[in-house]
Amino acid sequence: MKFYTIGYGGRDPKDFLYRLKQGGVRTIVDVRLRPDRASMGVYTRAKSADKGIQKLLDSASIDYLPLVELGNLFRAYPDWPERYQRLLDRAGELLTEGLKQAEQPFCLMCAERDAMECHRKEIADYLVQRAGYEVEHLE
Repeated sequence: MKFYTIGYGGRDPKDFLYRLKQGGVRTIVDVRLRPDRASMGVYTRAKSADKGIQKLLDSASIDYLPLVELGNLFRAYPDWPERYQRLLDRAGELLTEGLKQAEQPFCLMCAERDAMECHRKEIADYLVQRAGYEVEHLE
């Protein structure tokens, strides 16, 4: 199975949706620790589904699944990639269990535009290695 990742940072919402549609993405899996605090309002998880990221995705018939348990608790540490990897090594099966709810293909979404600077790459690597997935980073 193939899944995608994307970062919205500095990305125009039309370009964001275009990239998702090109991949046939059915579900955005929001892996931000605080989806209610996006610097770009259109990507904020609002209190109601008629605003923010849910409204944007709904306009393109893409489901929204927030999995805050996959958020990066270690972002403030310079060695966050290693810390996050250790977390996945110990509890990855439990933390990724919510992905079973996502209609395929899904796309992991976070704020950082470059996957190499984001914890979604760590999640993607885990899924490729442990669950046999194939990943494409939508840059």
